Amino acid sequence: MDALELLLNRRSASRLAEPAPEGEALENIIRAGMRAPDHGTLQPWRFVIIQGDARERFGDLLLAAALDEGQDEAVQEKSKVGPLRAPMIITVVAHCTEAHKVPYWEQIASASCAVQAMQMAAVAQGFGGIWRSGFWTENGIVRQAFGCRKHDAIVGFLYLGTPVVQPVKVKAPDTTPFVSYF
Repeated sequence: MDALELLLNRRSASRLAEPAPEGEALENIIRAGMRAPDHGTLQPWRFVIIQGDARERFGDLLLAAALDEGQDEAVQEKSKVGPLRAPMIITVVAHCTEAHKVPYWEQIASASCAVQAMQMAAVAQGFGGIWRSGFWTENGIVRQAFGCRKHDAIVGFLYLGTPVVQPVKVKAPDTTPFVSYF
């Protein structure tokens, strides 16, 4: 797939099935994340791959976070079964260097760019993905499970697999309201 076409037609795929990326395809996804813009070459990211039975353990973790946050039953159920909606999930943690010349927000932005690059690498190889977040990313139970230090941040959960349906193409947005010249 042409890189510009990929970027101009980016869409998330929320319904994902087996197979998940593996082998060279998965390695390409990780390498794409490693090529995200990185001021100071800090490599401010960590990738934790969740697949197979680990998705059920991840659901248990998200359920514990939902209970901890006092979420209602619908959110609790979503927490428990949500990770089963894709054969693979990559949790991306912004592994931030404290008191560095590169500001904290730039390190978070860099890790976020890694998620975008990884999703695009997956799509370029015929897979689909959706970047999910929510209150779980800031919950102490979840942060601890992913080894987050005080200044780290979970920037998202990248669900990956094979799209059940191809994302619908949408009309190109009108860029006029978003662009000005200085």
